[in-house]
Amino acid sequence: MTKKLLGIDLGGTTIKFGILTTEGEVQEKWAIETNILEEGKHIVPDIVESLKHRLDLYGLTAEDFIGIGMGSPGAVDREKKTVTGAFNLNWAKTQEVGSIIEKELSIPFAIDNDANVAALGEAWTGAGGNNPDVILVTLGTGVGGGIIADGNLIHGVAGAGGEIGHINVQPLDGFECTCGNRGCLETVASATGVVRVARQLAEEYEGDSLIKKAIDNGETVTSKDVFVAAQAGDVFADSIVENVAFYLGLAVANLGNTLNPDSLVLGGGVSAAGEFLRSRVEKYFLQFAFPAVKTSTKIKIAELGNDAGIIGAASLARQFA
Repeated sequence: MTKKLLGIDLGGTTIKFGILTTEGEVQEKWAIETNILEEGKHIVPDIVESLKHRLDLYGLTAEDFIGIGMGSPGAVDREKKTVTGAFNLNWAKTQEVGSIIEKELSIPFAIDNDANVAALGEAWTGAGGNNPDVILVTLGTGVGGGIIADGNLIHGVAGAGGEIGHINVQPLDGFECTCGNRGCLETVASATGVVRVARQLAEEYEGDSLIKKAIDNGETVTSKDVFVAAQAGDVFADSIVENVAFYLGLAVANLGNTLNPDSLVLGGGVSAAGEFLRSRVEKYFLQFAFPAVKTSTKIKIAELGNDAGIIGAASLARQFA
């Protein structure tokens, strides 16, 4: 029988699992809640228990698998297969992950950062079309991503390679970022960043707008509200989207000029705006990109949604084939 891959996408709310073919096709998937109580000490045992239960349910053994791959938040040591500082998991101290899972399941294990793993997924079977040069920009609560160049993930000497959210797009008078700098892409293009831009622009806007009115009334406004209003013709909301697209276009043009990937893929919650956002980012990308990059690098929207993590994680396990 052809051997399979196991992928695990570890998040602060849920842990997603998938059994995949070596071509990246998801055959089975399931999820469990992430129990972060007591400094997250239940997480790894819960993963082991869930895997054992499912393999038993499907009549599978260790011999049926090439390996297990996992994406995790926090600082990941790929060689030691440990995780440190994943605060949404309550993992402040270094956690043994790989050694326990390998011992309990007798299947080789690989681990990487969750943003890198999502990039691997999109590059393998998603918008990247299995091209060896793909960059994923994830627009969620923050801005993250992963860079794949010549088929390899870029990690950097301290593991900080691919910190796309911290490309500086407002060096002089930008918003303060959680990293301690000012003007990072994350401060203006994340879900919270979109709202921050909206509040700043609302101070000077005097026209009629439901978004402007909601902000002035102290109501909760989300990035989704802004994009929905913009698509419905709200001129003020449209100006917010234009600002955000400018910063994104500038950042991805700089990435394109540096690495000239086949695809720059926009993923995460904010990317749900789809073509409405993609086309505007592309406009500014084309304004700032080097001529050869303009004609060879494409701006795309991610295709895999919530499956990117398990597919990318499973792709890590291919190294054991």
